[in-house]
This record gives sequence, structure tokens and C-alpha cells, in this order.
Amino acid sequence: MAYDIVTIGSATRDVFMRAKDLMVIKDARFKTGAAECMTLGSKVEISEIFYTIGGSAANTAMTFVRQGLKTACITKVGKDIRGDEITRVLLRARIDTRFIKKDSRHMSPYSVVLLTSTGERSILVYRGAGEYLQGKDIPQSAFQAKWLYITHLGGKSAEAFPWLIHKAKKHNVKIAINPGATQLRMPPNKLRPLLSLIDALILNREEASYLTKIPFQKPHLIFEKLNRWVGGLIVMTDGPNGLVVSNGKYRWHAGILHEQKRIDRTGAGDAFGSGFIAGLSQGKDIPHAIQLGSANATSVLEYMGAQPGILYKHDSIYKWGRLKIQKETIKNEN
Repeated sequence: MAYDIVTIGSATRDVFMRAKDLMVIKDARFKTGAAECMTLGSKVEISEIFYTIGGSAANTAMTFVRQGLKTACITKVGKDIRGDEITRVLLRARIDTRFIKKDSRHMSPYSVVLLTSTGERSILVYRGAGEYLQGKDIPQSAFQAKWLYITHLGGKSAEAFPWLIHKAKKHNVKIAINPGATQLRMPPNKLRPLLSLIDALILNREEASYLTKIPFQKPHLIFEKLNRWVGGLIVMTDGPNGLVVSNGKYRWHAGILHEQKRIDRTGAGDAFGSGFIAGLSQGKDIPHAIQLGSANATSVLEYMGAQPGILYKHDSIYKWGRLKIQKETIKNEN
């Protein structure tokens, strides 16, 4: 059975909890300069609770199937109620779940998202079975796809990352990766040969800076190095500053779309990356793919959770406006 796209990564059961007594305290001792806090020893009343499905493989698969693409999801969950619910949600969406593996030794991944009354958040994460996906769990039929979309593979699952790249390349499957910390920390002599085989690398500016060891403030130098390493497209997002796409010959610069009301930013990155690749999978050009990815991410921001706001194919991608996309020729880069 041939697929338009197969996603690989995590699938989680998520619960969102909002409480007015959660507060943000700024202090340099915290990694991000601030912390979400509650009174020690107290009972904190929850004003809102919402259950959904998340995880990078599940989120991106939802974009692809809603965009009319034949989609399968590869992930690992536990033999538990949460794993059953994850599978049911994806199956109801018409995502092929035959490659979802059940782990009898580890529970399904679970996330608790704690929201303040003004929308700040912290996430408690249990990765569980999701970190035990191995090459032997992925059948040959999974490589009968036009695209493979690989997201963060952590724990034992990281061992399958190089194998997946080589296997997909051997079968002429296009490869998009949205790497996580585990992949970004790979030794350069092991990661660079893999990057030369892929068709699209999607990451944010901080990740690109970390990967290339070039200061965040020098994006042109970051792109020069990535263009030497990556065999296909480079997509670098930069928060409120927009994004840049490069194919080694041209660069496309775009700003951002503005949501009508921001509810929750969970899954916005997955929504952009999968929306962009969905556009390419539909045979559209890069500017259209940028518009689709941006609209998908903007829509997700207007809903609680990573999946409710994901766009369907019949939804307008210009609801939030039309991006001004500038194209430039890359000069004097090798």
C-alpha cells in the first residue's frame, strides 16, 4: 500500500489544566528567566481542563490527512487506555495506524500542560513507550511512501534515526526532518552525512545556531554552512521575525500571519512544518507551501491543544491575510 506521507515520532495523551492561582515569577536562576509557580502545600483549583492528543508524529499526521494526503503514523505507545485512545483518535481521522506498536513494558507518553490565567504554560512530560521505537518495529511497507516526515526521536528511538534515513534514501522516498535535541547533539561526523541525504530540514533559528555553532545573530553565515551540509531545502523559522527557506540557489523570506486571538501555542511548530511539506506534497510551489504552513500554525494558535485548529484542505489559507514573500538569488556561497 503506497502512502503520500508517513510520519515518525511521538504520539501522546495530553491534558491541559488552567488555574488562576498559578503565577509567573521572574528570576535569573531559572533557565528561561521565569518560572510558573504555585503555593507550596496548597490545593490549587483548576478552572478549566481539556483532554486531547499530541506528539509530533500524531500532530503532523493530522495535518497531512486533513490536507487530503494518504497518511500513516509510526510511533510506539503502551498497552494501556491512553494508547488505545491515541490510536482511536488517529484512526477516526482516517490516518493509517497499522504501524503503531504497543509496548507491554512501558506506559504511553503523557503530557500535563499547566496554564496560567493569562496563557503562560509549563509542560510536564512522560515520554514512556515513545522512546523505545526501533528499526525492527518499522516494516518494509512503510517505505512505500512518497515522503517520510521524521520528527524528534529520543531515548532508544534515536538509534533508529540513521537507519531510517538510509533506508528511505535506498527506496527513493523523499525525507523531511524536524530534528529534536537528540539529533542536534549528534557528533557532526555522524549527522552531516545524513543531512546530505535529506530533502527538507525544518528547524528554528536557535536550533540552527546550535547545530552550526554559528552565533544566533549571524543568520546568513548559518545558511551558508547549512547549504553546504543539506542536500535539499532548509526551512528556518524565527518567531515573530518570520522565516527563511533556501534551496541553495534562492532564498525566500516571509513574515508572519497574525492570529485573531492566541489561546495556546502548543503544536504551532508541528503545524508549520507539516503544512509546508503538505504544500510540496500537493505539487505546489515554495511560496504556496510557506503560506499553507504559516496559516496552519496561525490557526492552531487559536485553539487549545495541538490538533483542533489544524486546517482542512477546504479551509482558506488566506483567512489571516496573504504573506509578502520575497525571493532573492544566493550569491558567492559554496
